[in-house]
Amino acid sequence: MTGKTCRIKKDDKVKVIAGKEKGKIGKVLKVNHKHERVLVENVNFVKCHTKPGAQSRQGGIIEKEAPVHWSNLMLMCDKCINPIRIKMQYLEDGRRVRVCRKCGEVIDT
Repeated sequence: MTGKTCRIKKDDKVKVIAGKEKGKIGKVLKVNHKHERVLVENVNFVKCHTKPGAQSRQGGIIEKEAPVHWSNLMLMCDKCINPIRIKMQYLEDGRRVRVCRKCGEVIDT
């Protein structure tokens, strides 16, 4: 582990801010902390050439999503409808939550 923290979590709505997919918005499917990459729905499609395997799997060219580095993503706020930066804050009940810096909306549910 590199010691860096990712404030993007599964099921968050993110916007791509750099690369060939710049401007696209999608939902986070998976976060890989070890390699600092995030799998986003309908972003960064790659073609994989596969051999036929068992009876159920056919060979051919398959398109699937590839992970994107998390530095190329920004979290989207549902209230602001913009890409935002976040801050961490403690609530009265002691929970640590992510908060939008623009509008103050709590992102964690």
